[in-house]
Amino acid sequence: MMEFEVRDRDLMARIGRLRTKSGVVETPAFLPVINPVKEVVEPRTLWEDFGCRILITNAYIVKRHFGDRAREEGIHRILNFPGVVMTDSGAYQILAYGGVETTNEEIVRYQEDIGTDIATILDLPTGWDATPEYAKHTVEETIRRAMELKGLKSRADVAWVGPIQGGRYIDLVSFSASEMGKLDFDIHALGSPTPVMEQYLFSTLVDMILAAKMNAPINRPFHLFGAGHPFMFSLAVALGCDMFDSAAYSIFAREGRYMTDYGTMRIEELEYLPCSCPVCARRGPRELREMPDGERERELSKHNLYVCFAEIRRIKEAIVEGRLWEYTEMRAHSHPSLLQALKRLQRYGEKIERYSPYVKRRGLFFFSPIDLARPEVIRHKRRLMERYAPPERARILLLIPDSEGKEERRGKRLKKIVLRVCGKLGLDHGAVHVCFYSPPFGIIPLELAETYPLYQYEYAYPLDCEIINHMIQIILEYISKKPSYTTVVLLVREGSWSEVVAEELTKRLSEGLAASKQLLTLRI
Repeated sequence: MMEFEVRDRDLMARIGRLRTKSGVVETPAFLPVINPVKEVVEPRTLWEDFGCRILITNAYIVKRHFGDRAREEGIHRILNFPGVVMTDSGAYQILAYGGVETTNEEIVRYQEDIGTDIATILDLPTGWDATPEYAKHTVEETIRRAMELKGLKSRADVAWVGPIQGGRYIDLVSFSASEMGKLDFDIHALGSPTPVMEQYLFSTLVDMILAAKMNAPINRPFHLFGAGHPFMFSLAVALGCDMFDSAAYSIFAREGRYMTDYGTMRIEELEYLPCSCPVCARRGPRELREMPDGERERELSKHNLYVCFAEIRRIKEAIVEGRLWEYTEMRAHSHPSLLQALKRLQRYGEKIERYSPYVKRRGLFFFSPIDLARPEVIRHKRRLMERYAPPERARILLLIPDSEGKEERRGKRLKKIVLRVCGKLGLDHGAVHVCFYSPPFGIIPLELAETYPLYQYEYAYPLDCEIINHMIQIILEYISKKPSYTTVVLLVREGSWSEVVAEELTKRLSEGLAASKQLLTLRI
């Protein structure tokens, strides 16, 4: 019954349509966690005031408190929610309390009985403090329970989630994802990430998500359990998470914590409310502080939900515009651990590049060496080295430094520079091949200088050492792999970063990396 159609992409993110028996949900989707026993914000309010079309609740808690009533009325009537309902199985209670008073068979059949739309097997969570031996046991036991599902389920209109375990043991996460991917699940989910996020170990989370994504079937939606604060949503989406749930909006409100786009603040410390949602537009921090505890918790929960849903809309727009990397980089500066996690993507650049679109609606913005991990930079280097061949007559490589406005690429100015160089050095114009050396792409041949994205981008000057070293490495690799060049003419703009490039190139070439090629430098 479940269908998943992808409408737009950027990085590993995708805007999709998830069709279930209770309706269609657009992804990426944020699923508020609802405690059916204590509804601080009623599910109907989520539907009417927040435009929420999917939520998640705990089937084990529903079973304990509503039992046969939920079987008779159905989970949608119990929650008074007309949208899509996903149920967790009680695995969080195993992690928190050590066990649950139910079995995989019981909870599988109960979820079908109450008419949930998206159901989860009773997996065994790994947790953070697990030994390697116990972590392996949780993976194997979860796979065993997953294999039971085929003989237990009886409805074709319920979508089933196959949880991936392994915790911080990345090899186990990869194995779990591979084995779960062989089974007949509709959705996969990464389990046990909550302790990782509570400790702000976002680099470890990157490893966990990508180990799961790269080994599970890419065509199936991917869910992240317990996502936490919305400032990490864009990172999760960029890594391919289509859905994620969070109870943080309610937990933070209970503790008097006020969500912002960049972190949380305690309500007693606020002098102003930096938000224009309906909760904040009608009152100030003093009024919130003076409310009775229950009312304050409800109002803070609503504000926190507005922050979460607004963040999802901004992320979707960034995907459509092809600016998810820039948006994620901006969000990463909210906390050092998030920025560290973004830097971690350099390890996975080749993998992310495979799934990122080749053309986008807008030009690109590059800000720092972190952007060297962008798919566009990685893709250009690979194609330049493996697919590109200089013109047949090219014997002289003329490297012209890009300026901030790329003025040297324009016809009249470029022609003037080439004629001047040929005349001064006595070069055969027909044997000269013009390339530009430019951050962050390194080398851009003249024939490609106006193609996307090699012209449609802006870089934040001045350059730092890491970018300059990156360019030098690309220039050296390009020269060594293109044997037709006998001479390299490097133009240098006085007082600019190109002087550093020229000095280092001269040194490296003289060390024998490309001893068969002559290097000439000329100031412009």
